[in-house]
Amino acid sequence: MSDEKFREICERYEDYRIECTEEGEIVIMPPTDPETGRRNSSIARQVGNWADDGVRGIATDSSTGCELPNGARRSPDAALSSRERFKQRGCPEFVIELLSPPDGPKRTAAKMAEWIENGAELGWMIQPKTRTVTVFRPGREPESLTGIDEIAGEGIAGGFVLDLRPVWKAS
Repeated sequence: MSDEKFREICERYEDYRIECTEEGEIVIMPPTDPETGRRNSSIARQVGNWADDGVRGIATDSSTGCELPNGARRSPDAALSSRERFKQRGCPEFVIELLSPPDGPKRTAAKMAEWIENGAELGWMIQPKTRTVTVFRPGREPESLTGIDEIAGEGIAGGFVLDLRPVWKAS
């Protein structure tokens, strides 16, 4: 799909987050519910505060679109990119996806695999309902961690520790 056509669709559905799969399928996502928004805000804030305005990388939130090498256009809930990848609008090195009520774990796990296949070095899929974080890395099977209160980053996110307690806590 051309950039122009994708922009056209985004303008038509301006109140929605829109992604495009590798096959050109448009995925329209409604705004998140308030609880998911609160949780995602905590995650993005922690990543952003740690990144310290680009000292350790450039942090982005769920409104950021990324153009993947496979042709897909995706938006991670939170991400950290090197300056080089950020300038290219490419796949971030570190991505986080937070499951919200309408998201299915299988569909989100497939999206996480797509991030890894397209250059992400680390991905966390966070499931508040089960208090599980599934860690995705290139060349390795996903690793599920349940009942943890924090998780430490690797690679570009080495030294970052995500406090999961605000994510697990219900309002």
